[in-house]
Amino acid sequence: MRIDLHTHSTASDGTDPPAELVRNAAAAGLDVVALTDHDSVGGYAEAKAALPAGLTLVTGAELSCRVGGVSMHMLAYLFDPDEPELARERELVRDDRVPRAQSMVAKLQELGVPVTWEQVARIAGDGAVGRPHVAAAMVELGVVETVSDAFTPQWLANDGRAYAEEHELDPFDAIRLVKAAGGVTVFAHPLAVKRGRTIPESVIAELTAAGLDGIEVDHMEHDDVARARLRGLAADLGLLTTGSSDYHGSRKTVALGEYTTDPEIYGEIVRRAFGAFPVPGAGG
Repeated sequence: MRIDLHTHSTASDGTDPPAELVRNAAAAGLDVVALTDHDSVGGYAEAKAALPAGLTLVTGAELSCRVGGVSMHMLAYLFDPDEPELARERELVRDDRVPRAQSMVAKLQELGVPVTWEQVARIAGDGAVGRPHVAAAMVELGVVETVSDAFTPQWLANDGRAYAEEHELDPFDAIRLVKAAGGVTVFAHPLAVKRGRTIPESVIAELTAAGLDGIEVDHMEHDDVARARLRGLAADLGLLTTGSSDYHGSRKTVALGEYTTDPEIYGEIVRRAFGAFPVPGAGG
């Protein structure tokens, strides 16, 4: 089985509409794909309706969190999307995305970058606007070559010159909320150092004690040293280890299924969840 547990559609900051994403996932030879848009399950119904035969869809979201002044992302899988407390927190984060993006645009303008809010809004379309849309505007203007190049301290990385804070969940609250909604939590790209400061291992241990299920190890922003370190940490703490593409369509160079999750780990994620269940495709 080929399993990719971290992808984004136009419901947040990817470039593939949800229906196109699942068709592309099947074409890439995936057996399981998780749709994990930022703080949103808005693309899930469309993805489910278009799900090709032979591909299983996992409901998910990538939750924006902050602890000790450091931003982090929490992947949540197979939770009840209608559970009211978790839904309310996701809505609070989404509502903050527009003023946050506008603040980043203003900071870039102060730095001499002629980006406009109208440009960023056009790129975001109906998706939940975020840093990748601002970064894409910078690419259009020739300020940086790729979206990833904008995620540096010079520009949009955490605490970068044009970074703006957003409403973010406390990760301990995120774990509690996802667990209450029957879901499973995995700390996304914990050693993606290019994005800025990372969470200390001592805090990951505290999150584990609070119910964290796993950490994402095989990711495009983790080199071999980081992966080895994370596997050792996971072994010490008893955490599941996942791998996934963090696919954003044409916004990033990584391909669907470039990194995958072991089927036994996926099976354990499904076993632990009770808020929702994977949906097998029937040829949508």
